Amino acid sequence: MVPARRGDLFDPACPTRRLLDRVGTKWVAMIVKVLAEAGSPELGFAELERRIPGISHKMLSQTLRSLAADGLVDRRVEPSTPPRVHYRLTDLGRSLDEPLAALRDWAERHMGDIDDFAQRAPSG
Repeated sequence: MVPARRGDLFDPACPTRRLLDRVGTKWVAMIVKVLAEAGSPELGFAELERRIPGISHKMLSQTLRSLAADGLVDRRVEPSTPPRVHYRLTDLGRSLDEPLAALRDWAERHMGDIDDFAQRAPSG
């Protein structure tokens, strides 16, 4: 078995930085959660759009394409008129849900603290 490659986040040339930029967005956190909690193995584009309030059609499309390009989401096109596109998390994508869930939980629990601090902090 080939040992897993690891990056060095503090090396400016390390691709880990690109990966963190890619998966560290609010839209990725929401898409992964919705797909992980879906009652069916996959969801259509329109259903994803409905379950993620505030995301634009363009942003959802771009984010899903980048997740598919990184191997985190499988994309299946149903040959129909118009074509229907379905998405599901890959095993790699499912492995991302746990760390993102911890981050989502932390953010939801501490947003009030962050807001309170920001209101007390002097501007400048």
